[in-house]
Amino acid sequence: MSAASKKYALDFLSFVNASPTPFHAVDSAKQRLLKAGFCEIRERDSWSSTVKKGGRYFLTRNGSSIIAFGVGKKWKPGNGMSLLGAHTDSPALRMKPVSKKFGENGSYIQVGVETYGGGLWHTWFDRDLSIAGRAMIRGEGGNIISKLIRIDSPILRIPTLAIHLDRQETFAFNKETQLFPIAGLACAELNKPANSEEKKTKDFQPLAAITERHHAPIVERIAKEAGVSVDDVVDFEMILYDTHPSVLGGLSDELIYSGRLDNLVMSYCATEGIIESLSSSNALDEESGIRLISLFDHEEIGSMTAQGADSNLLPAVIRRLSVLPGDSSSPCPPSSSAYEECLIKSMLWSCDQAHAVHPNYPAKYESSHRPEMNKGPVIKVNANARYATNSPGIVLTEEVAKLAGVPLQLFVVRNDSSCGSTIGPMLSAALGARTVDMGNAQLSMHSIRETGGAHDIEHAVKLFKAYFEHYSVLEPKILVDHIDV
Repeated sequence: MSAASKKYALDFLSFVNASPTPFHAVDSAKQRLLKAGFCEIRERDSWSSTVKKGGRYFLTRNGSSIIAFGVGKKWKPGNGMSLLGAHTDSPALRMKPVSKKFGENGSYIQVGVETYGGGLWHTWFDRDLSIAGRAMIRGEGGNIISKLIRIDSPILRIPTLAIHLDRQETFAFNKETQLFPIAGLACAELNKPANSEEKKTKDFQPLAAITERHHAPIVERIAKEAGVSVDDVVDFEMILYDTHPSVLGGLSDELIYSGRLDNLVMSYCATEGIIESLSSSNALDEESGIRLISLFDHEEIGSMTAQGADSNLLPAVIRRLSVLPGDSSSPCPPSSSAYEECLIKSMLWSCDQAHAVHPNYPAKYESSHRPEMNKGPVIKVNANARYATNSPGIVLTEEVAKLAGVPLQLFVVRNDSSCGSTIGPMLSAALGARTVDMGNAQLSMHSIRETGGAHDIEHAVKLFKAYFEHYSVLEPKILVDHIDV
């Protein structure tokens, strides 16, 4: 592995290890953007006096989705944008609103969890698990603020049943009754009932106290991590994660063993790609468009949430930017069709991890489309529009890849196989922008521990950087729906 490839791979490891939840992934991206000179703005504010040509900005929604962009100095209302979308979430187990459970007549402290997304849940057994997420904390002046929480120590485990007690050939289990983690062994001191006198003197609360809904020791850990008392913890959203860190693997460090490769690989590469494309002080001097990344939450459950790709988040941001004034000396207001003009001149790269061919299951893959790890990003095609890729999009992507010196691969599923989907189809339909679905190849998708190619991190960052740098020049040359003069 070249020194450059290894540097990117190690930097990705630092990103994914710092990002056990979508909230942490957005914070990781945010810190990198701030370091690179991006300015944070808010959706709730007017941008008329804030967002300027030549500027670099980002905003978040719900703390779990983030959009970052740079505005070309030659921008005019109605010009196109180079858009890149990915997602911050991964299949996981999440603590239930009332998680307090006991097993075997109170001998075991257990935690109630919900399955989030389509995970390979059997891989969560016998792993050293902990929790991370965000807590809503009561602060000074009556304000309630959000704080990131991460408990590093392995406090949870879902043990398998010994083979001697159930010699089933196929590992099967009930997700509602047999997927509860054990948090420890119960004792009287850990779970004392609340003092009845205290209950009487406290103010009315619509919900049961948080230490009644969740085990007190867990709430205490969360409060300690937040640096507050238990009484100041109003609510929280906690996600289970594997405490074993992501690492390089393989005989030559050519592989990455990690959770959440789907889709923190693309989130990382998108963030680094736009940062590198804007690293020069004059990077936007000749840019006529806007370079933008959008990292969404909730892709794994269909994206139909306020912060998902099927929300108004990206269209709303594009609409506001599409009428951003161009030449300040021009007396003409932006065209009433600036938004629509912008969309048709724009392109979206929907970036989500792809399937590498599995050496133990070769028959599961189409004979002529067998992506390999470390062979470059995979363009995903589906005749039934499960992916949004079409030939004009492939052509433009190939032109970018030539300039970047990055190899590409193609993927379709077998006719007798089901096909996953991405944010690509829903966004292409909502925006009407040319769209390509792509992603790096990996194995064990949706396992708690996935396998990817270490070299492919550099491949994707270089490709995304070139996309942002060259799109405004390449787009007018790919002629579709043109009028012959």
